[in-house]
Amino acid sequence: MEITLEQLKYPIGKFVKPDSLTDTERAGMIDSLASVPAKLKQAVEGLSDEQLDTPYRPEGWTVRQVVHHVADASINQFTRFKLALTEDNPTIKAFEEELWAAMVDSTIPIASSLSLLDGLYVRWDAILRGMSASDFGRTFLHPVYGPMSLNTAFAMYVWHGNHHIAHITSLRERMGWQARN
Repeated sequence: MEITLEQLKYPIGKFVKPDSLTDTERAGMIDSLASVPAKLKQAVEGLSDEQLDTPYRPEGWTVRQVVHHVADASINQFTRFKLALTEDNPTIKAFEEELWAAMVDSTIPIASSLSLLDGLYVRWDAILRGMSASDFGRTFLHPVYGPMSLNTAFAMYVWHGNHHIAHITSLRERMGWQARN
């Protein structure tokens, strides 16, 4: 069975905005988000530089760029959460992901981004676990998508981490790349 470009782009499917989240669903999603750094490390474990510099799809980012992108995007999303929790409907800044991925810091070893994610997600996890249901209803104004609740941004970001991890794990599977000993 041939894999389509759409499947390569969205190996876990496109993001679907939840109408609402129960406290139980949210708690499970917090656990899922907290596991992103470990899952990402596992996804890239044992890859050579040549493998890290392989695009996950035609005309897509390399595995190395994906790892650095997850760090870039996580920093941005963490900041958006803090802004929304401390200001009334702040206008956040979007970032040019393609341009960021083309910068020289997306060519360096991935260890720096993996370390950054470890610390950042510990802090983000503490904030998420300390938030009330009403806190998740707070909003920020995204210049492209308009008003967005933290509930939606949170669900999107859980998807985002798993989406990019799946880019790497599905590439490994297609290429038959096993972890090196």
